[in-house]
Parts: sequence; structure tokens; C-alpha cells
Amino acid sequence: MTQTAYKPIVGISMGDPAGNGPEITVKALSDPALYDRCRPIVVGDWKMIEQAKGFVNHPEITVNPVSSVAEAKFQAGTIDVYQLDLIEDVSKFQLATVSAEGGNAAFQSVKKLIELAMAGEVDATVTNALNKEAMNLALAPQGMHFDGHTEIYATYTGCKKYAMMLAHHDFRVVHVSTHVSLREACDRVKTPRVLECIELANQACVDLGIQNPRVAVAGLNPHCGENGLFGREEIDEIAPAIEIAKARGINAIGPIPPDSVFSEMNGGWYDITVVMYHDQGHIPTKVLGFVIDRATNQWKAVEGVNITLGLPIIRTSVDHGTGFANVGKGTSNELSLVNAIDYALRMAAGRAAREGKAE
Repeated sequence: MTQTAYKPIVGISMGDPAGNGPEITVKALSDPALYDRCRPIVVGDWKMIEQAKGFVNHPEITVNPVSSVAEAKFQAGTIDVYQLDLIEDVSKFQLATVSAEGGNAAFQSVKKLIELAMAGEVDATVTNALNKEAMNLALAPQGMHFDGHTEIYATYTGCKKYAMMLAHHDFRVVHVSTHVSLREACDRVKTPRVLECIELANQACVDLGIQNPRVAVAGLNPHCGENGLFGREEIDEIAPAIEIAKARGINAIGPIPPDSVFSEMNGGWYDITVVMYHDQGHIPTKVLGFVIDRATNQWKAVEGVNITLGLPIIRTSVDHGTGFANVGKGTSNELSLVNAIDYALRMAAGRAAREGKAE
């Protein structure tokens, strides 16, 4: 990894404290090389980060609670934590358990992280996993509900047009729809939304420093509908969006049959693919990034990054859950968080270059 004179401040949410967020955060931030590239600060409760040090066997790390970003040391060997008093008694807090206290802690950490980014106090945000049940258990008495991080970010940034991007290194997908039924997902394949996602995908690649990105667009139906034999969405909705994108100067390609587009992208033919629904993009990305070692029957790698496109701020995230089954063991894999930080830095560098901040 190359060093750069521009060292963005990266805010990292703690995630649900009952999960593995604190542990993988300590693991990721124990690497001194990270501090050559950025200035990380965790948002959450320092007591949970201190506890996690013991789980992952990093007693040499110092946890530094601060009440403002300006107080952070940003030094290797020290984890700065923007302190929010979220967990009343760590000794009584139940790990690997769904609770309103844990859900509230995760939500408040994300909300504060967004506030810091919107105020320009951090240059990029990275989120650890939260438990949706726990979060909504905490929010229900307030009459609030969120499906997940993406909706929280959209609400508190005032963003109306956004999309989910998943990435495993240079394998990238952007979703036309995500958390809806398959039946509803088909109904959401409309020209304006497909075009929106093509434009967001193209801009994401530009932010990552890719010149003239090759944006593949997957079809919805088998064989892209076989000229209407298996469905007309490619003819009536997807192809028109591609033509409009091309007229706007985007190198959009397709529609491409979904049973071949991912192999082609993995082979380097495309920089990103617009997919039509949740599993069309999630399955190939996770097949690449989530690997089980057959010999040990254990997870060998849990990689992947979730990026929310279209926001006025940068948000990347781990692409896995809270890992309740491994909490407290120190065995959770931090690669997804490391990759999420890396993607955040690349996007921050792209924005900084456009804004004249980078040296």
C-alpha cells in the first residue's frame, strides 16, 4: 500500500457491542501501517473497545476516550474513541445477545458518525455490523424503524437517490433493488431507476480513480429474455436506460445475460456491474469473498465491502453480520473491515483530488 501526504480522518462505528465489531476494530487498528494512510477514530463506547483488547490479545494497545475529534491523538498503538456513554455496566452487559441496550448503542454510534461527517469533522465513515432486531427493539418506543444502515444514512443525510454497492477487491456490483421480495424486485426494474444506478456505478468508479469505467448492466430474465420470449424487461426498461447513459457519455454495456456477466467481470472485462435485485449481486460477490476451508470446516476468509452510493458523505461497511457465534473468542476475521477502510480511503482520495485537498 502506498503512502500519501493526504491523510483523511476516518470515523468507524463500533457496531452492536454484543457482536464482533469491537474485536475486529481492535484487530484492524492494531496495524501501525494503517496510521501512515489515515487518521482513524472509533465512535462508540470506549469500555467495549477496552474489553475487546483482552479478547484479541492486544494488551499493548491504549484506548483513548475523547469528547471531540480534535482531541484524538491519531497515533499507532492508540485507539481513539469518540466517547458516547452507551453501555451502563460492561460487566453485566450480555454479549452475543439481542438487546435494546446493544441496539441503541449501535444506532447512536452510527447517528453520531453521520453527524460528524456532515459537519466535515471526518472525511469518510466506515460501519461495523449492527443487529437489526436489536436496533429496532430500541427504537420502537420512539416510534422509529430502520431496515438497516442504508436507510439510517439516507434519513440523516437527506439523500433521496442512493444505491448499494458490494465489492470484493475489483469485483463490484450495484443493486437496482435490495431488501424487497423477488416479486416486487421485478416490478422495480424501471428505466429511471436502472439509469440512476448506472450513473451511480459510473461515478463510484471515477471516485476510485478508474478512467472511463466499463459499466456492465445485467439482464433480469434468463438469457436476457431471448428477445421477449422469457420477458420484456430487457427490451422495455433496461436497454432504454443503457442508451440514455451512453448518450450522457457513460461506457454502459448490455444488457448482458446474468449467467455470464459475473465471470466476464471477474476476468477483467468490466469495472462494475449493475444488477437488478439483491441476490443477483450478493450471491456471486459472497461466493468470491466468503470462503470455507474444507480441511478445517472453518471460515478461511470473510471479505467484502458494502458501500452506499449517492450520499453526500462517504460510507463503506463490512459485508457481514454481528458474528454472535464468535464473540469473545478473538477469532473473528477483520479483513472485511480492513477492506472497507481501504475503499473509504480510495473514495476519500478521489473526492479530495477533485476538491483540491490532496497534495
